[in-house]
Amino acid sequence: MSGKALVALVGRPNVGKSTLFNRIIGRRLAVVSDVAGTTRDRLYGDSEWNGVAFTLVDTGGIEVTDGWHTEPLSEDSEQFLPAIRSQARIAIQDADVIVQVVDGRAGVTAADREVADILRRTDKPVIIAANKLESMARQNEAYEFYELALGQVIPLSALHGPGVGDLLDVIVEAVPPAEPSDEADDSVKIAILGRPNTGKSTLVNKILGEERVIASPIAGTTRDAIDTKLRWHGQEFTLIDTAGIRRRGKIEPGVEKYSVLRAMKALNRADVALLLLDAEEGITAQDTHIAGMLTDESAGIIVLVNKWDMVEKDTYTLHETEQKIRQELNFMPYVPMIFISAETGQRVNKVLSTVLDVNKARHQRIQTSDLNKFIRDAATAHPPPQKGGIRVKFFYVTQASVAPPTFIFFVNKPDWLNFSYKRYLENELRTRWPFMGTPIRLIFRPRSEDRFGQ
Repeated sequence: MSGKALVALVGRPNVGKSTLFNRIIGRRLAVVSDVAGTTRDRLYGDSEWNGVAFTLVDTGGIEVTDGWHTEPLSEDSEQFLPAIRSQARIAIQDADVIVQVVDGRAGVTAADREVADILRRTDKPVIIAANKLESMARQNEAYEFYELALGQVIPLSALHGPGVGDLLDVIVEAVPPAEPSDEADDSVKIAILGRPNTGKSTLVNKILGEERVIASPIAGTTRDAIDTKLRWHGQEFTLIDTAGIRRRGKIEPGVEKYSVLRAMKALNRADVALLLLDAEEGITAQDTHIAGMLTDESAGIIVLVNKWDMVEKDTYTLHETEQKIRQELNFMPYVPMIFISAETGQRVNKVLSTVLDVNKARHQRIQTSDLNKFIRDAATAHPPPQKGGIRVKFFYVTQASVAPPTFIFFVNKPDWLNFSYKRYLENELRTRWPFMGTPIRLIFRPRSEDRFGQ
């Protein structure tokens, strides 16, 4: 996982957070996916400015009931104040840089002051983006936001672009330098993610208690995260604290659902992510959103169906439930699935051994000779596309890296390869080497025949 800084956009509804998010990311990520069978809202994306890479997180949707959609249409912010306060508190805890977005034309509102009151409690950099100031004549209106006493105020128009570059200059100046990784730490790092009340805290405690180890809390790579080390069968693991685990009593009711930042922070450092589902409620849209986040970040993934002891069962229940979940998660058919009860400990003993299997798959390397035999066989069994009598020809394939396994295919016409054929190659690759629980990346690069003396 990369250790990119997290930059959070916070603020009241209808100030243009989502528009600014799309402008900075450089493309619309509001309901897009490259994966067939899933459509999800995206609230985060990687960006780079002046050589500094960071992950931008849009909290613009967290005022909505399910916590995942774009900003509400209501002009009245009062009903959203509790949620706005929650997002500000989480930004303080988990973001590296915070951008409070305000409506420059509307002036300072009570909701803006509410957010500012919370943000002043942090020593992290805070920048005010005074949005909707399209003309130079109106940019003087931004200066009244200095009364919030937070930080630099940048007038801009997220819709049209002016001033966004100035904001990015200030953001990258505020991004903290990357912390050096601890080369001596060879533990397998596990993040436990899921909707609220799926049993994350109970699972962590059961893993720690059942293995009868002494858990020592150690400081994580961020100021607020607490990791827990444990040793199992000679292997060291690190459990990464995610939204609310082991500290539920300290979290305001309802806050856990506003936890995209926390999930991103955990994923930045995890080798394997455990996606916890609630067997009683079944899989929901938010579960598939979280699953999409895991595949986007190329984490190793294990699906845990918790509270299985609470479900009335017959001979076919487990099979039917697994089939239904896999249908909803059809964009990640390679993930192992374990039906557990964190409360009773049922099958919890299988979790860490499966984590080791998935982590091993993430680091698996395939010999180049075997890969080239694979592509010859695959292209023979199912010839690639052709146009005007010219067929796509594969020359060479090699594995470029691991974690996630990444393969580069050298081909004469990479643009002619459609989604279906790429999916065919991935399926064939997994038939020979399953890469259990890990996404893989296939990259297609052009290379001409004359490079091979033909």
